[in-house]
Amino acid sequence: MYRMAVMGDKDSIYGYAALGMEVAPVTEDMEAVKKLRELAEGDYAVIYITEALAARIPGEIARYREQMLPAIILIPGVYGNTGAGIANVKKSVEQAVGSDILFGNE
Repeated sequence: MYRMAVMGDKDSIYGYAALGMEVAPVTEDMEAVKKLRELAEGDYAVIYITEALAARIPGEIARYREQMLPAIILIPGVYGNTGAGIANVKKSVEQAVGSDILFGNE
């Protein structure tokens, strides 16, 4: 059975433990890369990553973009929303349906 995990600063992610997700508080970039690889090679279908952390390790996240699993979803943290998460979802939808369904073809 697949599991879900969430990575980021501890203030942003500890609430997810109540939902049964594994929480992976990370502060250092290399620690984040190592943990993401560990989760991706494990039985995790979905890995949520705070936008702030994702901005610091974009190359590592890109490694998993074309793979079926794990799905890597960016989420806002307690320190604000950069808009990166919704931009990634929008891009995925555009690729899937061939059009921007939120704003039409501009």
